[in-house]
Amino acid sequence: MEKAEWKKRIIKCCQDAGTYEDFYLDVIDTLAQIMENRDKTHEQYVESGSLPTIIHTNKAKEKNTVKNPVLVMEMELNTQALSYWRDLGLTPSGLKKLNADAIKDKGVGSFEKLLERIT
Repeated sequence: MEKAEWKKRIIKCCQDAGTYEDFYLDVIDTLAQIMENRDKTHEQYVESGSLPTIIHTNKAKEKNTVKNPVLVMEMELNTQALSYWRDLGLTPSGLKKLNADAIKDKGVGSFEKLLERIT
């Protein structure tokens, strides 16, 4: 998926979760770029045969089995993306933290919130 498509999808997810704010656009743009790069890396991994390990010949002409660098890059991009998804409130833990922060900003503690629900 292209960056623009990812950006629209991420904005929609934020809106659905109730976490969208205009000032997140730079973060959303960065996440969209990470996701586009991740998609391209995954395509490259699949096209290369989806091998988790490859044979690498070092300077001494010795052959060693190593992790596929394309797979390593894909995993790193996934890890980067996860932190952005979390910061935007698009994971359960991220959403929980954003909601807790919003309650603190309003000056309403959990006990007070519970009382509001009861009455």
